[in-house]
Amino acid sequence: MDCRLYRKGLVLLFVAVLPQLTLQAQENWRDSLTVLNKQIAQSSWSTDLHLRKANANLQLKQWQYAIDEYSLVLQREPHNPAALFYRAYANTHLRRFELSRADLLDLLAFVPRHFEARLSLAVVLQQLGRKQDALDQLNQTIQQHADSAVAYAARANLERDMKQDEVALYDWQRAEELSPRDVTYVVSHVDLLLVLGRKTEARRVLDAAVKRGIPRGMLAEWYGKVKSAK
Repeated sequence: MDCRLYRKGLVLLFVAVLPQLTLQAQENWRDSLTVLNKQIAQSSWSTDLHLRKANANLQLKQWQYAIDEYSLVLQREPHNPAALFYRAYANTHLRRFELSRADLLDLLAFVPRHFEARLSLAVVLQQLGRKQDALDQLNQTIQQHADSAVAYAARANLERDMKQDEVALYDWQRAEELSPRDVTYVVSHVDLLLVLGRKTEARRVLDAAVKRGIPRGMLAEWYGKVKSAK
């Protein structure tokens, strides 16, 4: 496993493309969309129906249609959490990061402990090149959710991008402690130690992971890198 792929995946946590649907799944979602359109046309206003239609649009990667549906909901319910969050999500796929940021800020104004929204805001701020603002959001995320390995990993990822390697080491260690069987946190920690030339520490991290129950075979590539490191 190449931890660079993990770091890339973490940066794209919020803007990642939805999993590829099978042809049958696509057909099922299109059928659902047809039914929902009929129900909407035949009934009075229903927030639930419009949210369900927007979700079908998202599944089919019809970003603008989803945005239009969420906008209809927000015209009637300006602080609807689902509509704000997922309109922001859809806008990231169209690379409208400022619009996404605005919706996430609105959501956090009313639900300040919304974990996914604050973490997503940090990712969007990174996309906008506002790394210090992103770091501030991640610091607040960790203050509110100190038991979240994902939050520590997200901050470590950003700290590496900002060349703050020593503090990133601490955050990878915390992520490991909170999620001790997650291989991605182990290899990200080891990768950074090798970048810093701390081969002995990297080997200790790998050995500790094996003792925690992670199969050695899953770390074989990284044992090899430690062995070959100068």
